[in-house]
Amino acid sequence: MFTVEVKSDRKEDICLLIKVDNHSFNYICDCGEAKALSVKECQDTNAVFLSHTHIDHFVNFDTLLRHQIGTGKKVVICGPNGIADQVQNRIKSYCWNLIEEGAITYEIREILDQQSYKSVVLKPPFWEQEVMGSFEEENIFIEKDFNVEFEILDHKTDSIAYLFKAVDKTKIVLENGFRGGKWVAELKNAFDENQAETTIQVEGKEYKAKELFPMVKKEIGEKVGIIMDHDASPENHSKILKKFGLCDEVYIECFYKDEDKELAKKNYHSYASMSGKIMKECEVKRAYPIHFSRKYKEEDIEKLIAQFEKAYANND
Repeated sequence: MFTVEVKSDRKEDICLLIKVDNHSFNYICDCGEAKALSVKECQDTNAVFLSHTHIDHFVNFDTLLRHQIGTGKKVVICGPNGIADQVQNRIKSYCWNLIEEGAITYEIREILDQQSYKSVVLKPPFWEQEVMGSFEEENIFIEKDFNVEFEILDHKTDSIAYLFKAVDKTKIVLENGFRGGKWVAELKNAFDENQAETTIQVEGKEYKAKELFPMVKKEIGEKVGIIMDHDASPENHSKILKKFGLCDEVYIECFYKDEDKELAKKNYHSYASMSGKIMKECEVKRAYPIHFSRKYKEEDIEKLIAQFEKAYANND
């Protein structure tokens, strides 16, 4: 369902691109330098998910803006409290005397707390905030086949972790000579609505829905987590366990080697073995360490990754 590509080099500021099966659009998580991010990928982006706006996560927003202007699209930008003002200020720092109305529209979804967000719209040429309202919703973004939940972590500022969840699907596997027909949709609906006694007619014969339920197969939607900068604290780990347990994939920050964990604590970051440990506790099927300090040489990064993988694979 989801294909995640790290578009930044190990020594560049972090940026992830998420592609979704049978979708025409891309989804970007954080706006680091990312020289591998193409013009077309910027133009095809439907939504941007920002963890926070430290420079290494926000510096490349102008590149997205540059390539999206003129597409006429509406692009959603999700991020922490204050993100609407920050995006607006970045945009208004440029001169827009030649811009046409309708060249681009940005809807900013500013996460206020764990259960709500505020929506504002920015449009050229004046880029003033048009407040759309506040919404009580655990999903920050909803598409036909998936939705995106969020968790607010502490990085001495709000740092938003995102969970991409594909919608569960009900499928019918025809057995014992049964052929397709409108009854298949009726059976799916009866299963989803727990209506076991509903009568369903198949080729002139009546069945109770529960008699046909053995042909129903529930396909659990894929779950992919993006966890950026966060303090390696019990409070953050409790939130991560609750939100990202049993994920199919998680991409998690590992800014420091274990030898630098005191520096990690000072700067409200995680470090290699602790990120690996929390992924192990979450029983994540596949976990990937990302976002390394630029102070490290290549051999340091290799050591950091090895420390993460050892903790993640620990069977104790």
